[in-house]
Amino acid sequence: MHYVSADKISKSYGIKPLFTNITFHISEGDKIALIARNGSGKSTLLKVLAGKDTLDDGTLWVHKDVTVALFEQEPQFAEELSVLDNIFHYRHPVAEAMRNYEKILADGSKDHEALSAALAKIDELGAWDFEAKVHQILHKLNINILDQKVKTLSGGQRKRVALAQVLIDIGFEHKHVLLIMDEPTNHLDVEMVEWLENYLNQQKVTLLMVTHDRYFLEDVCDEIWELDNEELFTYEGDYQSYLEKKAARIENTVANIDKARNLFRKELEWMRKQPKARTTKSKSRQDNFYEIEAKAKQKVVDNQVELQMKMNRLGGKVAEFKKVYKSYGDKVILKGFDYTFKKGERVGIIGRNGAGKSTFLQLLQGLEMQDSGKINIGETVVFGNFSQQGLEIKDDMRLIEFVKNIAENFPLADGSTLSASQFLTLFLFPPEQQYTYISKLSGGEKKRLQLLAILFRNPNFLILDEPTNDLDLPTLSVLENFLSEYPGCLLIVSHDRYFMDRLVDHLFVFEGDGVVRDFPGNYSNYRIEERAKEKQKDAPKQPEIEAPKPIANKPATAPEKKKFSFKDKREYDQLEKDIASLEAEKVTITEKMMDQNLNYDQVQQLSNRMVHITQLLEEKEMRWLELSEYIS
Repeated sequence: MHYVSADKISKSYGIKPLFTNITFHISEGDKIALIARNGSGKSTLLKVLAGKDTLDDGTLWVHKDVTVALFEQEPQFAEELSVLDNIFHYRHPVAEAMRNYEKILADGSKDHEALSAALAKIDELGAWDFEAKVHQILHKLNINILDQKVKTLSGGQRKRVALAQVLIDIGFEHKHVLLIMDEPTNHLDVEMVEWLENYLNQQKVTLLMVTHDRYFLEDVCDEIWELDNEELFTYEGDYQSYLEKKAARIENTVANIDKARNLFRKELEWMRKQPKARTTKSKSRQDNFYEIEAKAKQKVVDNQVELQMKMNRLGGKVAEFKKVYKSYGDKVILKGFDYTFKKGERVGIIGRNGAGKSTFLQLLQGLEMQDSGKINIGETVVFGNFSQQGLEIKDDMRLIEFVKNIAENFPLADGSTLSASQFLTLFLFPPEQQYTYISKLSGGEKKRLQLLAILFRNPNFLILDEPTNDLDLPTLSVLENFLSEYPGCLLIVSHDRYFMDRLVDHLFVFEGDGVVRDFPGNYSNYRIEERAKEKQKDAPKQPEIEAPKPIANKPATAPEKKKFSFKDKREYDQLEKDIASLEAEKVTITEKMMDQNLNYDQVQQLSNRMVHITQLLEEKEMRWLELSEYIS
């Protein structure tokens, strides 16, 4: 079933064209990721499909039986209403019954008659399966205070409530739903992102989304659209396949432009030799000349943020924590934390929201004081802090003014310098955009400007707090390449698993109650270990088999044992060999993963193999236990 068809649609923002004459179709079951640079029109296209914006030209058709649900970056709420009333705003009998039931539970009411009536209504509507789904969504997104007014929520809480709202909305008897999501993983911790991945994969939903999370993209989507230079390109397959096909497309385009340029030179020579009076045949060739000229003058611009900075010298002493304690009332952030940072160290920080990650960064920079203990910072350390708060600007100003207020020139590694304008150009802010007011920039463009402002100060200890939020994938990829070569210290708080896997050597895991564990490996290594622990914990314990007691006045006889067949005996012997071999391979892989010289692809292969081995071991050990019950 076709959900959406777009035929030669166009949209401009002022004088800037976003997309021109693009055509596409969305069918039931499609799961599509939309990729583009910030400011290219991704969010605008999503709003057009959701009916929240209009087209300049072209035809857009949405099937009359299809419900379009939009999750936006800046969700809109009834600010004076509670979280509960916003989530169950949908006018539907099941929604009203659920809202009433949840309200009674949230109030802690002892009105048994009201509770019984609410339960009876849900039973009458046959909505218990949906009620279980609602509770799962609220629990996984950590939405606990349903009576709180939306206007009092933080930015992250608002995003989670909006996500819960849209996931619950699409469950109200909509047989055909097109779910459109704009950066759904922003402000979610890693466990929430992994849950959302599984949830979307299990639901029969048609999906179009914008995301910078490449693991999320690969696990959920099977098709990628790229909006580039006003055109839309479609790629089947995962993110790696997209990168390969895009490279081939650009190479093919360059080859075609080269051919057009060669032909253009020949045709230009012919045009110059022609007399003013032309025959019909020469007029046709003249018209064709202008088409060739347009192709020949095409430019393949694969703009990238080029980062070649001169870092301030970092001395031998970097940063040291000695028996540091920090609490807020009953909430313990650090409990006797000890650590000494070394030159060039790359540390990732993970943990639940509210575990104290941001407080730790504040303590390191001296922006907050510890309760006790010492924090010593080296004299040569220059922090560069990429915070979630974004740009701090007292008054709106133009881009060029903002950068010049930091410095007029930027020193490069080769000893030369760049002017503020040249530096802005390298960060994909061309001269014609540099006099734009910062308030007019998109969210991703503001993030890019924030990064520029930090690097302009030449830090040697970079602190990145959720740097990937709102950055487009091309910019994010170049940022990763730069950071992988960055010689200074790097401290990263991020829910972007791909980003963490590429850049960090070990993790600080904030486990709560002041406990911070130093884990030797990247995020994928950590999750492998955690999943193994969870499976071991959830595995049913094998009951102890008691020998039957002898009957009184009769000689005790041994319990009758099941006789092994030849097949059982052979399987039992082979299982012992397989388990020993897998255990040995597991140890070998663990040792290999400690090697800091491994590249990302090698680490990923080892991680995948470790997951496979763990699953095999579980299966073989369970079977071995079954067979061993009959041997003594």
